[in-house]
Amino acid sequence: MPVWNAAATLERAVASVRGQTFAGWELVAVDDGSTDGSRERLEATARADGRVRVLGQPHRGIVAALNAGLTVARGEFIARMDADDVSHAERLQAQVAFLKREPAVGVVGCRVDYGGDRAAHAGYALHVDWINSLITPEQIALNRFIESPFAHPSVMFRRELAERHGSYREGGFPEDYELWLRWLDAGVRMAKVPRALFTWHDLPARLSRNAARYRPESFFRLKAEWIARWLHGAGDADPRAGRIRPVTQPIFVWGAGRVTRRRAEHLGAQGVRVAGYLDIDRKKIGRLVGGLPVIAPAELPPPGEIFVLAYVASRGAREWERAALTERGYAEGRDFLMCA
Repeated sequence: MPVWNAAATLERAVASVRGQTFAGWELVAVDDGSTDGSRERLEATARADGRVRVLGQPHRGIVAALNAGLTVARGEFIARMDADDVSHAERLQAQVAFLKREPAVGVVGCRVDYGGDRAAHAGYALHVDWINSLITPEQIALNRFIESPFAHPSVMFRRELAERHGSYREGGFPEDYELWLRWLDAGVRMAKVPRALFTWHDLPARLSRNAARYRPESFFRLKAEWIARWLHGAGDADPRAGRIRPVTQPIFVWGAGRVTRRRAEHLGAQGVRVAGYLDIDRKKIGRLVGGLPVIAPAELPPPGEIFVLAYVASRGAREWERAALTERGYAEGRDFLMCA
């Protein structure tokens, strides 16, 4: 659990760990140079409960704190936790049981309760609903390029994965999403306990709301690297997720608008050649945009002749595009991927 100036929420978060029905845990709390008394509160708790260990360091950011915690953690399984969230009492027990029951699965999350204002932050609440819809390894693998498929602090993973495939990396990208994409690419299977075992609080100071590494453009830049590897046939090949590798058909991007094209341009830097666009805008259909042809969904060739990357990010677009492609006989993972 990385901690930085979290005095207002820290006691609640730590209490939720201490209240677990699974007793065989240690809490490695990494104080990242707090100046608000967080360190002192953690040390007081550690004196009262020997399962709480406090590791202090100068303020270096979340990636350094996470990796410092991983270095000293002694458990077979690593459970993430943030200092402003709440683990429900049976969370650790359910996730440990899952990993012991499913040896082929390396990462297990859970459904999460949204601890924010759904009216004021409807977009984030819908994101939580989407995360909660992905349960099986097949669903998670197939939808990985839309967004991060987990609430990061709700996961548990086998510590050997960090030793084998590397831990968190520093850079201009969301550190958790990069880890999931890298591990999925390495063939790690991921799943969720289909129960809400965690409350994910959405506070104004949440790092994902304020840091540049969590801006939409950072996600699209990161995704492009791993989409390219997927298309080129590198990394995992899971037939249960409909994977065909490598993709040899001409690649069309759904979305010929300026914002969508700019986000898809990251693919070019990864060696992916886009052959054309799909769009519903009559002003674009039948014309060249950026030197590439634009066709309407009704003009899609039979399945197998092209491969579609759906990049339109506007609300409701993903569901409409997926339905339109499926109606034309296109299979997700074989003929198209959702990328936004």
